[in-house]
Formats: sequence, structure tokens, C-alpha cells
Amino acid sequence: MKVMPKQIVIDPVTRIEGHGRITIQLGDDGVVQDAHFHVTQLRGFEKFCEGRPFEEMPSLMARICGICPVSHLIAAAKACDALLAVRIPPTAIQLRRIINMAQIVQSHALSFFHLSSPDLLLGMDFDPVQRNIFGVLQRYPDLARDGIRLRRFGQQIIEWLGGKRIHPSWVVPGGVNEPLTEQRRNQILATIPEALEIIVRTLDWFRTAMGIFQEEIATFANFPTLYMGLVNEDGEPDYYDGRLRVVDSAGNVINDGIEAAEYHDYIGEYVEPHSFLKSPFYIPLGYPEGIYRVGPLARLNVADRLNEPKAYEEWSAFRELGRRAVQSSFYYHYARLIEILFCIERLRTRLSRPDILNKHVRAYAEPNSFEGVGMSEAPRGMLLHHYKIDEQGLVTWANLIIATGHNNLAMNRGVLQAAKHFVKGNKIEEPMLNRVEAVIRCYDPCLSCSTHAIGKMPLHVQLVSADGGILDEIKRG
Repeated sequence: MKVMPKQIVIDPVTRIEGHGRITIQLGDDGVVQDAHFHVTQLRGFEKFCEGRPFEEMPSLMARICGICPVSHLIAAAKACDALLAVRIPPTAIQLRRIINMAQIVQSHALSFFHLSSPDLLLGMDFDPVQRNIFGVLQRYPDLARDGIRLRRFGQQIIEWLGGKRIHPSWVVPGGVNEPLTEQRRNQILATIPEALEIIVRTLDWFRTAMGIFQEEIATFANFPTLYMGLVNEDGEPDYYDGRLRVVDSAGNVINDGIEAAEYHDYIGEYVEPHSFLKSPFYIPLGYPEGIYRVGPLARLNVADRLNEPKAYEEWSAFRELGRRAVQSSFYYHYARLIEILFCIERLRTRLSRPDILNKHVRAYAEPNSFEGVGMSEAPRGMLLHHYKIDEQGLVTWANLIIATGHNNLAMNRGVLQAAKHFVKGNKIEEPMLNRVEAVIRCYDPCLSCSTHAIGKMPLHVQLVSADGGILDEIKRG
């Protein structure tokens, strides 16, 4: 952190995946006037996948992220399925669903236990030197170990299905490349009881802990927005497929059936000058009024029900926190735990299906379309991969709208709300700024996942000769 005249800079934002900073602008009276979340890295996958064979997209796109590679693997494979224009074997779809839910469990566990629990267990005002996972391990070893075991549960399933825990290549265009064996199915089922015990006792603790965070609940991005997520025919969250539903802050459904191929009629992409991260918005309401949120909070807000017994009870309690939709982004933490519970219960349900061991798990075809869109739910929210190919099957164009990007407008408005409430310019204290950072941690942003198109960050480049003379210079911003 460094303090400049009329400006506070938090650099870097800690306990998130990727590189970002927050700037807070103060008036002469020390009152916060504005605040921004700056994403300062660029990955560029949209460009360097051009010219590659479309069959490579799932494995290539999995390399976007080491935390949630399965999410990109699935969205990319679904886009390639659309290029093939064939019917995917039903068992392959079920297996894709299973590995995606395992991904959600392990990623949510990492976010909650490793990145956010230091604030929740030790306190927002705790010594920052010890306010980390090591401090949690020292003071709450049982809960810290629960987090490690729960993440291992999800990663182990990914490894058993995909061959390795990071960047598996098991999901391919047309399905998956290997069926599930009875031995593997039984191995996974045997690990479920312990995982259920862990998440149930974690939820029991968190419900009681929420009472001491009422000020944070009231000010951590607590404002009306739209919410967006995939639901199935029963109105449940659907992490793999389904229709895209949009609800407003009162819980009213304003769009209930957006197909992947028509996303560009409803989701616009705007670039702000302060960030490499795009700012998507809901086109019918315009920019920036079309602000919306995705991810665990949004998925539980757009859902009609959860058809698993323990998860249904928790979801019902969650929905009672808001009149129609739960607004505070602090509750992303609660929603994340509920989704872990739901995914573990649903894993057991899907693995018990009689056809889950069917050996027909892949359809083979040549490209039958020049354009394909894949849409699924990543841990952090709805994920879109859109590819165009030529007659040789080479990618000519790609567009990626990542979950973290969907939340960009809400994150920026959230840090402003928290900064106005907590930061007093005449006396800057670390716990004030930690709370502003903690707003970002609620969303569990994955910045490596989300920066693939050039934004408008200020730029100053000089070409300098060997003797120190400036040969050329470019300035922007």
C-alpha cells in the first residue's frame, strides 16, 4: 500500500488469483469520491488461438487457468461440439457434468478456506502478518485441515476421471475420451461421506459466524443488480447446460431462455480505460445500467429449487436472507458453501445412475458448422467460448467472456461502496483497506482467466538506443 495526495493505492490486492490493484480517490476533506478495481495483467488467448486446429481448443483453453482448467475445458469442448453439429452420447454428458461439479467443489474450497477464511475466522482487524492461511492453520487447525481435505476430494475426482488434477485432456470435442470404470465409480462414491461431513459442519459454523459481520454484509456490494445463471427444466442451477435465466433485484424473471448461440443479442462488452478486464452488460438495459452478477450468489438467486435434501434446506435458509433476491456480495461465501453441498449430493446421485458405466462416450465427425458457442457454469459464474473456423478447421476468430468479467461492474461499484463507508481520509488504517480488498475476495475473481482482449490501460512505451537516446515513443491514456 502507498498513500499519495488525494489517492490511496492498494497494490496488489491480496488473496486473489492474478494481479490487480485498487485506487481510492479522496476529496480535499478526506472523503472518498471514487474508487476503481484495476486488472493489470493481459493473457491474450483470444488472439493466439487463431490459426490453431479447432480440435486443440479444449486442451489449449484449459491452460488459461491452473485453478479451474476444467471449466474452460468444458466450455471449449461444447463450442467444438457445436462446430461438429452432432449429438453427444448421453453418458458423456453425465461424465462431463461430474467432472465439472468436482471442479466447482475444489475451487470453492480453495476460495473459502484458503483465501477468505483468514478474514472470517481471525477477523478483518487481525494482524495482517498473521491474517493468512498459516494463521488459520495455527489457530483453527481442524477447520484448516477440513479445507485441505475438501479441496483434495474435488481434485482427486478430476484426477481419477481426467488422468491428472491440472489441465486434464479427458473432455474432447464430441464427448470424453474414456468411459468410467466400475472401480473408479466405487472409489468416488467411497469418498463422498467424509466430504459431506466436512461441508455440513462448515455450514453449521458459518451460519453462526455471520452474525458478527453485519456491517460488512450491509456494505460489501450490497445494492440492486440483475442476476444471471443457467437453470435446467426444473429450475435448478445447471452447471453444464440449460437455459440462461436473468432475474432482477426483486427476484422477477426478466428473461428465461437465452440460448448460447444468441448471447451476443443480450450481453454487450465494454472496455473501461482503467482495466484490461472487459465490462459485460445486459444489452436491453444498456451500459452501465445493465449491471449484473454471476456465480454462486447469482445462481442461488435465479434458481427455483435445489432437488437434493440437505442442499434444499440450506438454499431455503439462504433465500430468507433477502425479500426476493439476496443482494449483499458478502453472501457469496455462504452461497459457495451451499453449492459445495449441492454438488457433493448431486455427484452421488449421478454416479448412481444405471447408465453411468456405458462405454459409448464419444461421437466422431468432421466440422459441420463454421461457428460454435459453448456456454457453461464455472465456479465463478457463467462462461462463454465462441469460435469461428475456416474450411480447414482452423480457428479464425475467438471471443471469451469469462465469469470474472461478468462481475466487473459489480466489483467496481462494490469497492466504491465499501470505501465510502470504511475509509476516512484523515486517518488511514489497514483494517479499513482490508475491508475494501475483502469485497473483491467475495467474488473470488480469477484474473488470469479473464483478460484476453486488449483494454485501454494507460501506456507509455519508449524505444531507447544503446547510447540512451529516445528513438521513438508512444503514449496512451
